[in-house]
Amino acid sequence: MASKVAVVTGGNKGIGFAIVRGLCKRFEGDVYLTSRDEERGKKAVSELNKEGLSPLYHQLDVSDKESVEVFRDFIKEKYGGIDVLVNNAGIAFKDDAKESLAVKAAETLRVNYFSVLTTCEVLFPILRNGARVVNISSFLGHLSHIKSESLRNRLNDPKLTIPELSELMNQFIEDVKQGIHSDKWANSSYVVSKVGLTALTKIQQRQLNDRDIKVNAVHPGYVDTDMTSHKGTLSIDEGAVAPLFLALDAPDSVRGQYVWCDKRIIDWDGPSPIVG
Repeated sequence: MASKVAVVTGGNKGIGFAIVRGLCKRFEGDVYLTSRDEERGKKAVSELNKEGLSPLYHQLDVSDKESVEVFRDFIKEKYGGIDVLVNNAGIAFKDDAKESLAVKAAETLRVNYFSVLTTCEVLFPILRNGARVVNISSFLGHLSHIKSESLRNRLNDPKLTIPELSELMNQFIEDVKQGIHSDKWANSSYVVSKVGLTALTKIQQRQLNDRDIKVNAVHPGYVDTDMTSHKGTLSIDEGAVAPLFLALDAPDSVRGQYVWCDKRIIDWDGPSPIVG
């Protein structure tokens, strides 16, 4: 019987690195640290080797479908399937970034929503029955951050399909280009990308229920990483606690949920929780 397999995207630093560390300590199977940059990824593996841990490495650029397909074929050939998938890779522009709002919107949605979607479309067919998928969202992925009630209702529609959700994400990009986004969406492309990811999580769960696969989104906390310009108050290992809970320990009844950094299940369309 093939070994169990856990995969973490964007695992060479930050929360992804800490999730790999935690999986190496407790997951009964092979753990793959993946990254877009092979040199940085292998360096991260070396750092964990020094801690007595033994992650495996494979290059994986979630924004390149061919790269994802190469990885899928490798895993399918060697193991037959995936047991844990953590979609961690993502980007956030700094506040002082010089790019236009339109460029920020297109690139942020490309990586944080569309690339995750493509990665899932490629890898989900080789998820083993009973697998767990953890989508790393954010407190900004809470539905309350979208200003328009009609948009909130559409995003939270239990009949929403992935093509319809993707159309909404593309509409946001077009609205930014036209300068009409701020009154109905949010001023932040990162917000929209993470709200989109959380909405995607709920749709994915509906699609995978018959295979007993658990798909959840998680706010890992305000973590001290490059993405937060190291302003976060939590260590990367503290930020990995809730993702690891969903990957390893959460009851099977936790599925299609938006989970807070303290492991609470949050009402996605309710009042915004206090940031933590």
